[in-house]
Amino acid sequence: MTRRPGFLVYGLLTAFLLGSAFPLYWSFVIGSVTRQRAIQSPPPLMPGGHFFENAGRVLDRIDFWSALLNSIIVSGISAVSVVLFSTLAGYAFAKLRFRGANVGLVFVVATLAVPTQLALVPMLKQFSNLGLTGTHLAVILPWVVTAFGVFFMRQYLVDAIPDELIDAARVDGCSMIRTFWTVAIPAARPAMAILGLFTFMQVWTDFMWPLIVLQGSDVQTLQTALDALKVAPGQGQADMALVQAGTIMATIPLLLLFIATGRHLVSGIMQGAVKG
Repeated sequence: MTRRPGFLVYGLLTAFLLGSAFPLYWSFVIGSVTRQRAIQSPPPLMPGGHFFENAGRVLDRIDFWSALLNSIIVSGISAVSVVLFSTLAGYAFAKLRFRGANVGLVFVVATLAVPTQLALVPMLKQFSNLGLTGTHLAVILPWVVTAFGVFFMRQYLVDAIPDELIDAARVDGCSMIRTFWTVAIPAARPAMAILGLFTFMQVWTDFMWPLIVLQGSDVQTLQTALDALKVAPGQGQADMALVQAGTIMATIPLLLLFIATGRHLVSGIMQGAVKG
């Protein structure tokens, strides 16, 4: 007989939920008041009635819809690329036997310990030499495949696919590619969906690299476009109401994506967790 969660469990879950949701709520509160009220003390605790007014000012200040389209393109292509190549590499490390597999996996995992900031200058120089700065490719190419994605898919596929199933496919005459397509892909779908969503969110919210590589160009993602809101023209102080209104507008697509895919993700996780 399984025990039902007690008051302490529900209390901790509620505290984590409120703690996670508070920054989003606070951004909406500041984004829904006037510029003067946003910097007053004590700060406002309840939403005001100026959100749509501030949203209109955001649309007047920046090319929001163009930046939104650029973010969708960059994040979507990056997510598909990471899922595809990480699944291929993860399957190879998990189920194929070849010389240097363990060393290669250790090297992939070791790259996770290297701070991203160390690669910014070399990558910028390389992209500049290739003439790719200020383009979509400059933001997409660093996300073609990630070490975390490879390690994540490898760990999932080790237990998700029995070796006997792969052997049976080979006995039936399946090639390596067909075995991957008909055996690995169906088993990996739950993990692929999670990795794709997390990658999309990570690329969508990335600010540092797009800010560097897209500086001075007409191609801007939402995060770099919102950077233009931090200081109002002719004013030395940031318009926090305008900044937070833009932040909420940039967050809404992610919330809609999570709401639309959350049920499918949970269902996929449960299917992948049930064995036998």
